[in-house]
Amino acid sequence: MAIKIHDEQLKSVCDHAENTYPHECCGLLVGTVNDDIKMVENVVKADNARDKKARRKRFLINPEEFVSVERKAHQDGLEVIGFYHSHPDAGARPSEYDLFHAWPWYSYVIVSVSDKGYGQVTSWRLRDDRAKFDKENLIIE
Repeated sequence: MAIKIHDEQLKSVCDHAENTYPHECCGLLVGTVNDDIKMVENVVKADNARDKKARRKRFLINPEEFVSVERKAHQDGLEVIGFYHSHPDAGARPSEYDLFHAWPWYSYVIVSVSDKGYGQVTSWRLRDDRAKFDKENLIIE
């Protein structure tokens, strides 16, 4: 499986990471799935619902916000295909915390960000047995 995202959409994700630094940003990726390629149609920024202290290392998307985005996506003939978040002053790879809280099938785009701006961007997919993440091909158009 791979995920395809437009350059402007990826820039929006990276700008969100920079603007929320030193806290984690988060959001939802809405789109379609065609021939094992997830196609991002919309990037939806979410508020990090963690308390201010915890936002430095953790993110939480409010369940009501998730349901609202999911409903709107379905009305538009789309679905939530993944999530994004930033890792302030850390690499763009899933943490143990991410492993424990992720759901299989969804794409997890992670942006490394520091006080100098964003860095590496990667995408990951949790295995069905939840044992580990596999790196996912991130196609930028």
